[in-house]
Amino acid sequence: MRHLLLLGLVAVTTQASAQLVPRDSAPPTTLTIDQAIDLAQRNNPELQQTLNNRIGARAAVRSAYGALLPSADASLNAQRQQGGQQILSGTSLGASSDVNQSSYQIGFSYRINSATLITPSLQRANRNAVEADITGATESLRSNVSQQYLLTLQTEAGADLQDSLVVASQQELILAQAREIVGSGTQLDVSRADVALGLQKVQALKARNQVEIEKLRLFQLMGISQPANVKLVSQFPVTPLNLDLQQLIESARDQNPGVVALRSRERVADLNVRREKGEYSPTLSLLTGIGGYTYGYVNSSFPVQQAQAQLEAARADCIRTEEVRAALNLSNQLAACNAMAFTDAQAQAIRSTNSKFPFSFTKSPRFLSATLSLPLFDGFAREQRVQEAMANRSDARYSVRSKELALTADVTAAYLIVTTAEKTVALQEQNAAKARQELKLVQDRYKIGATTFVDLAEARATYERAESDRINSVYDYHKAFAVLESAVGHPLR
Repeated sequence: MRHLLLLGLVAVTTQASAQLVPRDSAPPTTLTIDQAIDLAQRNNPELQQTLNNRIGARAAVRSAYGALLPSADASLNAQRQQGGQQILSGTSLGASSDVNQSSYQIGFSYRINSATLITPSLQRANRNAVEADITGATESLRSNVSQQYLLTLQTEAGADLQDSLVVASQQELILAQAREIVGSGTQLDVSRADVALGLQKVQALKARNQVEIEKLRLFQLMGISQPANVKLVSQFPVTPLNLDLQQLIESARDQNPGVVALRSRERVADLNVRREKGEYSPTLSLLTGIGGYTYGYVNSSFPVQQAQAQLEAARADCIRTEEVRAALNLSNQLAACNAMAFTDAQAQAIRSTNSKFPFSFTKSPRFLSATLSLPLFDGFAREQRVQEAMANRSDARYSVRSKELALTADVTAAYLIVTTAEKTVALQEQNAAKARQELKLVQDRYKIGATTFVDLAEARATYERAESDRINSVYDYHKAFAVLESAVGHPLR
């Protein structure tokens, strides 16, 4: 009867304790690692800032090609000058009427030297370097998201383990109480089981809290808000690493975004040296343009009066001259001088000419200017720029060499870590299976009173460590594989 009562209590309490595990009523939203990476590439703020560098690089290429074309500018000017006298070089100039003036100028200029011819290649190389930087930033983000996704899954698996241990501790407490009821256990065992249950609940609470923290960090990397009831999908089997180390190293040297970006920067530095040396070459400058102007008095009667006065002065001067010739009995044109008169048609023509302001332009004479200049000395500024460009080129070459050496070490180390992690997973699975079997055996012995609660607690602690080590080894393998992919520069599965 005692054994039947004990087994009945264990069965009922086991079913009740299983119902204590909280479950969300709303269906969770699933998120795969590929979806997480895709969302991060479209929403991560830091990556979007890096993508914006592409705009400036493309604009610089267009500007470099635009420098091979003539430049053009246009101007339109309007001016009113107050009437009055001005002294210029001892000569009095000016008029008693205000003057309106307007003009336009359309100029074309062209400047070229060897540096101008090299700049398009330089900017194209810089654009390629920016694209390589973007690829590197994208790959780095992919690696970071993968690592955080795996860490979240690892933390969640650990929390699931803690939840299962809470259920096991509840069962052990109920079993200890049942044994005390039937007289085969002690109050000390009940107290120990109660304390163990409380400690296990604390561990489970901390584990669940850490899961939420890791999810928040994951969605922070993705650049979006975390949806409710999100569920990460674990689809990462541990498979043998059928990859050749030497091929991985060669692939990394060709495709790793960091190395590709540094090689692009080396190309940029080399072209920059050529451009700076091109400043020693002669520069050809061409300049031409078209233009026009207008000039008119505000008082349209002023030029009429001025022309009339000039005609009267010319008529008087003509009469005086011809009268002298007549007095000397010489042939003369006195009648023609007397016939000189200012007509209304002339006045109207003057007013029409004066009314061209502001847009009835008179074309200016065309011009063409060509200049060939050779810089001789500018205080060693060019020499400084050339030396700085050469130093930058040397630094870029050393950076490439350093990255290639580091890449070989990184790929080799990551490969060895993955290989070791694969073997560790197999060993930890064996250890966990043995610990699980041992715990089951001790639980069965404790039910029939063949062992003590201390032995049961030790077996459960051993199982917890072994299962935790197994979970950590699995996700350490996947994280190490992600590190290897990041070192190589592209996915390997």
